[in-house]
Amino acid sequence: MKRLVAILFTILFFCPRSFGIENVKKVYLNEAINAAIQNNIDLQAAQLDINIAKNYIKTANRLQNPSFDAFYFLGAAGNSEPKQLGLSQNVEIAKRKARKNLAESNLKLVEKNVSYTTFDLKMDVREAYINLVAAKSILDTLEQQKELQEELLGIAKNRVAMHKAPDIDAIQAEIALNQLITQVNTAKVNVKNALSNFNKVINDPNDVVYDSMDKIFSEANNFQEMLTPPPVLKFPEISKIMQKALDNRYDIQISKQEIDIAEKNLTVVTRQRIPDLQLVGGYAYKPGQYADNGNFNNGAYAGASLVNIPLFYNYSPEIQNAAFKLQQAELKYQSVKNKAEKDVNAAYERFLTAADNLNHFESKIISGSEELIESSKKSYEAGKTDITALIVMKQGYKSIIIGYTQALTEYYKRKKNFLREVNDENFSLTDNV
Repeated sequence: MKRLVAILFTILFFCPRSFGIENVKKVYLNEAINAAIQNNIDLQAAQLDINIAKNYIKTANRLQNPSFDAFYFLGAAGNSEPKQLGLSQNVEIAKRKARKNLAESNLKLVEKNVSYTTFDLKMDVREAYINLVAAKSILDTLEQQKELQEELLGIAKNRVAMHKAPDIDAIQAEIALNQLITQVNTAKVNVKNALSNFNKVINDPNDVVYDSMDKIFSEANNFQEMLTPPPVLKFPEISKIMQKALDNRYDIQISKQEIDIAEKNLTVVTRQRIPDLQLVGGYAYKPGQYADNGNFNNGAYAGASLVNIPLFYNYSPEIQNAAFKLQQAELKYQSVKNKAEKDVNAAYERFLTAADNLNHFESKIISGSEELIESSKKSYEAGKTDITALIVMKQGYKSIIIGYTQALTEYYKRKKNFLREVNDENFSLTDNV
């Protein structure tokens, strides 16, 4: 019985995945994006800024609290002056609405910043997902090459045993296999790192480990699953999409909103020169023993006064600084627009180049490589070629496949970078744009 308990403990301790203790969830790219939007801790923290900005609107729109006043005169003054109980209220003139407008403009800015953060998170998930799938694809390629090399080593040993090949053939094949083993081990570590970075970007506090689907790069619908158009499409000229690309950029929208905030802030600061009104009123009474007629006299009192008259200080430095900030915001807006056009143009050119490179790989390099390797292996097995040529050819083929994977990865990343520049994950690249 004790031995059975020990066995069960060992299984539970060393094999947590088999019992669902660690929840691994394989997702496609769109599912990974949705998971990040729903669960990302940093995004949840950023979204709280909207609630904070809404409360600032209430703060800006507040009314001044009243003051309670009581006057009770002592000594000889009490014989002639009435007792008073009343309220005083400061009334702001032309300030409250301006403050509220500024707070509402700031709310719009916060909302745009949160939208930008959300979009940026989607792009980060795309990049992390691409890196993970690419690392898996390279690992899969190397493992396939390792299997082929093991098969080649078996063939070489068999030919050596049959005295059809020198001993050096088996030695060369074994050295090549050991090199591949080290490359496979490195590739496995790269996959683990990419998986860790992928989950770091999603940043889900729940007990879920997200993983990409396997071998997406080799599937027929890989472009659809990676939310990327096939590279064989005819993409439009940059001039046809530039204006649409600039219209969607959050940094331009944010800079424009910052101008609106600076304008409203200038209004708020300028209106500090307007004096406020202070209203007072209440109840006054005088007991009969202090009144000339011997009767209890009472009544109301009211008064008004202008406060904070800009006589000694007229807020000129604050107004000048607010005007300077408005100028800064306008200059920043022009700068952002100018740089945005160049960034979009450069990103689009890199995307088109990546598409051309990928098409070249698919049409000129990949086709026929597998048949060539298989034919060369059979030629060596039949004694028509030597093993050195075959190993060199296999290494070249491995470089081609990894190069294709890297070209495909580059294509996906360049599309992601272009989307990041236009700030629109659903940006359409068609000839009728």
